[in-house]
Amino acid sequence: MSYQVFARKYRPRTFADVLGQDHVVQTLHNAIEQDRLAHAYLFVGPRGTGKTSTSRIFSKALNCPNGPSVEFDPDDPICIEIAEGRSLDVLEIDGASNNKVDEVRSLLETVGFAPASSRFRIIYIDEVHMLTTGAFNALLKTLEEPPAHVKFIFATTEPNKILPTIISRCQRFDLRPIPTDIIASHLQHIATEESVKLDDAAAWAIAKGADGGMRDAQSMLDQLVAFCGNEITETNVLDIFGFTSRETVAALLLGILQKEPARILAVIYEQFEKGKDLGQLLAEVVGAIRALVVAKLDPDAGREGFPEALWSDLSTAAETLKPERLLAVIDTFSEAESRMKWASNKRLHLEIASLKAIQNLNEIRLTDVISAIGKADPGEIANSFPKGSAAPPAEPKPHPTPEKKTVTKDSKLDPIDRLIADAPEDAVEPEPIQLNPDSKNPKQKPIDQAKAEENNPLDADEFHNDPLIVEALKVFKGRLIS
Repeated sequence: MSYQVFARKYRPRTFADVLGQDHVVQTLHNAIEQDRLAHAYLFVGPRGTGKTSTSRIFSKALNCPNGPSVEFDPDDPICIEIAEGRSLDVLEIDGASNNKVDEVRSLLETVGFAPASSRFRIIYIDEVHMLTTGAFNALLKTLEEPPAHVKFIFATTEPNKILPTIISRCQRFDLRPIPTDIIASHLQHIATEESVKLDDAAAWAIAKGADGGMRDAQSMLDQLVAFCGNEITETNVLDIFGFTSRETVAALLLGILQKEPARILAVIYEQFEKGKDLGQLLAEVVGAIRALVVAKLDPDAGREGFPEALWSDLSTAAETLKPERLLAVIDTFSEAESRMKWASNKRLHLEIASLKAIQNLNEIRLTDVISAIGKADPGEIANSFPKGSAAPPAEPKPHPTPEKKTVTKDSKLDPIDRLIADAPEDAVEPEPIQLNPDSKNPKQKPIDQAKAEENNPLDADEFHNDPLIVEALKVFKGRLIS
């Protein structure tokens, strides 16, 4: 028997084998058991998430002996024919190469014939968004009212290109990107079956690089086995596919959290010299920061593939930072990511974004000011601002009272000094103007004058003991002039 790649050899055969799509599997499972089968289904999702595999499994469940049944035998001859794409009652069509009106009409002519050996005639169209508008229109009438023995199953990666009139006639199932930990676990299962020693870090690196696609991960593992033999390490994965190690991501992120610009620039330069994808490095750093934010809100969250020692260092460095500061760093990197897609000098944009991230951690935000004002203790106010940021303004010192100079006739003084010396006492040291709190006049008036103008006397004790005035004096270290 010829060699089969891992993506085909380990393709799911039953509903229990489908990974990371529990919401889809459960719905189809219930529909079969309750005999609530629709006439058209649309599977939507990124590449390698199981659209074709799920469609074939669903077809097996519908056409298996004594079906429809969830508990079918994948080794039954009819199920094997469906899995290998050679069943006469399950027609698999590629929408990219059979997208013309005439081809769709020719397909619909076969719909009227009864199944050869199964209960249903199933029409499966992959990449259905590639059909032309005319082909979609030719499909509409039959899709809306098909014969009782016909089921349509469509799959696409771009549902926005499908006519709304087609989507409205289907039950839509959105397949999600498969979580990284599920992919890594399945890779370890394949490695065990193939007698290959696969490091946990290597499995995680492959799964992370697959970006939610199981087929991509299996293809990468296949390539690694061909290159490395029966023992695969994380270094092998990083060297072959150019991925970034967890240690590198941690080093760059620690440089940001610990505010060490030289360390940041050194890490970026090292990755640049090695020819690494700096856009991928930036995405890894953003993912790590997100994991730190989630960990602050949910201590039981995952470590994003970091070894325990590295994760402990990152958590300690971010311990004093509030989630909103880390979110500000993510915003900065997201802006840089959009610029890096079209920039020729990606290194420069990554360096600038990393240095701006340190500024994000240092700057004082409105929330910090509000929090500081709400604290009475001046020591607590000072400690509420980020370490390394500009300190709050010091309390203004009282203006010194000018000294009265003693002069004689023989004293040699500047004319201005002589005028000051000869001026009356109250001209040199004016009495402070006192405000009348009860006055409705916005202008400032001495208290005695205000009392004379008002019919009711000022209740000074009530004003001095007002809770708002007391708290303001406490926070700003002020005093009332009586």
